[in-house]
Amino acid sequence: MTQSQQAAGDIVVIGGGIAGLTFALHMHARGIPCRVYESAPQVKELGVGITLLPHATREFCALGLEDKLRAVAIENRESVFFNRFGQFIYKEDRGRYGGYPFPEFGIHRGKLHRVLYEAALERLGPQALITNHGCTGVDQDENSVTVHFRETSSGAQLPSVRAAVAIAADGVNSTVRRQFYPDEKMAFAGINTWRGVTRCKPFLTGRSYVRVGNIETGKMVIYPIVDDIDGEGNQLINWMAEIRQPSVSMNDWNKPGRLEDFLPIYADWHFDWLDVADMIQHADQILEYPMVDKDPVPRWTFNRVTFMGDAAHPMYPRGSTGSAQSAIDARTLVDQIANHADLREALQAYETLRLAPTAKIVQTNREFPPDYLIIKVDELSGGKPFRHIDDVISQDDLRTLSENYKKIAGYSLETFQPAAAGAPAAH
Repeated sequence: MTQSQQAAGDIVVIGGGIAGLTFALHMHARGIPCRVYESAPQVKELGVGITLLPHATREFCALGLEDKLRAVAIENRESVFFNRFGQFIYKEDRGRYGGYPFPEFGIHRGKLHRVLYEAALERLGPQALITNHGCTGVDQDENSVTVHFRETSSGAQLPSVRAAVAIAADGVNSTVRRQFYPDEKMAFAGINTWRGVTRCKPFLTGRSYVRVGNIETGKMVIYPIVDDIDGEGNQLINWMAEIRQPSVSMNDWNKPGRLEDFLPIYADWHFDWLDVADMIQHADQILEYPMVDKDPVPRWTFNRVTFMGDAAHPMYPRGSTGSAQSAIDARTLVDQIANHADLREALQAYETLRLAPTAKIVQTNREFPPDYLIIKVDELSGGKPFRHIDDVISQDDLRTLSENYKKIAGYSLETFQPAAAGAPAAH
């Protein structure tokens, strides 16, 4: 069957990223066919690190992928917060070490994508995963939706695809979302970031996810993503530098980062548990990104088209929430498709379940992200070194701040208790 001859009963997924592939795998598990159209000519292991929190790994474990992920990831043991002077603020156990029924992984984004892609290729077959197809727009009528494509590598127009519904999982710069919200802009608040990976000796437990400083004076997120990368005990450490500079312009996307643009901020970050400045200078790769998101929109679903993942709710890359929300979107949408005879009703039911919770996370990541703990401590200490954290704020108060974020993001420990007992988890 050629693409132009496809029946209008097909379900088409636009975008083969985390959301699109997770959706396809859940569809296969339910015995429901779909096709995924990816703009990239070929799948490559691109990007830097990503953290899979327990509510993300829950989704991937349900697809039988835990062992595949564990083989290429590091299981996080703890999350630790420091101020910009390297002074300890707060720590907590993570994943299974913290009593969750699922692990927390640090992993290269490209390796996560590879695991999902290879699983989809094996289970759905190559005929269901079509690359080199960049979506240029959609048309729809009462009976079907038609998706239009160009070949990414050449720009040539490709045959359009007719389907029953189309799922737009084409990322933060979604072509489909732009069609329905043509005047929408990226929200940039003067925060730029630089992300890199460095080979160095393990720090702290060797399984520690660390946040240091805040965006006003310089912030870093640091965690390992590959163990013993060179046979000499070194790890591949993922890091992200972040600072608010309202007077500067927005960084480019995935452009090679220049040390001179941000290293001076961290030049004196030589701590007894890690030499941050040295880690930055010896990076294998540095990329620059703007810290951007989009304002939540009032609807995702337009008759036979809906948004999913970053196309639905672009959010700041804080708190490791983006990948988890994409995976939850995918499973939720498949659940609704399986439970509704009318696909349009399924798309609307999915939106009803997911739009409001993700909008709240977008707003929280802007205003009260996980590193709000550090911001609060800096406010109380006047941004100066302290003798001991207990002189500034109690550990109980810090724990409350941490738990409040987890509840909004959907991964507080109590959220998992029904799942641990064998009942469906709340989201």
